[in-house]
Amino acid sequence: MKKVLISLLIVLGMATGVSAQQRYCIIDSKYILDKMSDYKDAQSKLDNLSKAWQDEIDNRMAEVDKMYKGYQAEKPMLSDDMRNKRQDEIVAKEKAAKDLQKQRFGYEGDLFKKRQEFIKPVQDRLFNAVQKMASSKGYDAVFDKAGGITLFYADPKLDKSDDVLKILGINK
Repeated sequence: MKKVLISLLIVLGMATGVSAQQRYCIIDSKYILDKMSDYKDAQSKLDNLSKAWQDEIDNRMAEVDKMYKGYQAEKPMLSDDMRNKRQDEIVAKEKAAKDLQKQRFGYEGDLFKKRQEFIKPVQDRLFNAVQKMASSKGYDAVFDKAGGITLFYADPKLDKSDDVLKILGINK
């Protein structure tokens, strides 16, 4: 009788454990974003802005370099006051170029703000679609394999990226 009771408790414990399992799936947000045309457009706009800003900075640094080379060539012929004045001009130009670089590409700079403006609405759409898919299919957790989570193995049938694309109205 004791063995039957222990066996029954073990079976009940296992059944409780099975029913308490969470349902989860895996998506690849990079794959989904790459399929979204508005993400591609936003990324293209960011790339163009970034290139234009970098070209502007490169031109300013080239101007600084040209001024420095001219200064080096003329240095023996300049008075001390003229040397100091030219050095100050070069340093000021270089500082202005570096300040512009920081303004454009620094932490919370123009590029960061534009990324928020262009990319965040697309990411919000993706998040809402994933949330809708997860609640409609009864998933307790959704893991993003593109989000820095390392997966040693994932069964391909768990990848629900295509379901999210369907919800977004995007065909493969």
